[in-house]
Amino acid sequence: MPTVAADPGPFTFDPATTALLVIDMQRDFLLPGGFGESLGNDVAQLRRTIEPLAALLAAWRAAGLRVIHTREGHVPDLSDCPPAKLRRGSMIGQPGRFGKILIRGEYGHDIIDELRPLDGETVIDKPGKGAFYATDLSDALKDATSLVVTGVTTEVCVHTTIREANDRGYECLVLADCVGSYFPEFQRVGLQMIAAQGGIFGWVAESSALIKEITR
Repeated sequence: MPTVAADPGPFTFDPATTALLVIDMQRDFLLPGGFGESLGNDVAQLRRTIEPLAALLAAWRAAGLRVIHTREGHVPDLSDCPPAKLRRGSMIGQPGRFGKILIRGEYGHDIIDELRPLDGETVIDKPGKGAFYATDLSDALKDATSLVVTGVTTEVCVHTTIREANDRGYECLVLADCVGSYFPEFQRVGLQMIAAQGGIFGWVAESSALIKEITR
């Protein structure tokens, strides 16, 4: 089975039972002028993930392996948005440059063009930070035992999903160059937390190490 050089040690996986999870690579978060930038964030910190993630997707698809995308957002009437989340995220549902912010069906809610899903790839719409909460992700994973985790943001939706996956028994490999935070310090510490204490939440590697293994 393929083995990837990673921290805190080699990550061995069975491609037949491994899924690539691409978390929330949405226009609202990554495009200049979008929701993320409107909050004062530097979207370049997230956009640096696009090129390596596109290369990974190309190699992963060429190998015939499973890909699952997620999008954070809500139904138009916000009935699936808890009041506490709405209070903290008061811009949710409000008009933005790319449509109503974090509302399903709006232009900004969808995945960026560079990483758009192919026909047949699963897209999970989630109302929360974690990809397992109030979704059918567990059903979509079926016989998967390992996850390769990518997307944004490292300390929020990526971390929440990894913790959820860890509690459900999945082995997680996080690709450092394919996850991003608006805050460089959060990126650094977030990755350290995953691999700490012998891999308390999983393993961390560079996408080039994984691509090398699946293209042999």
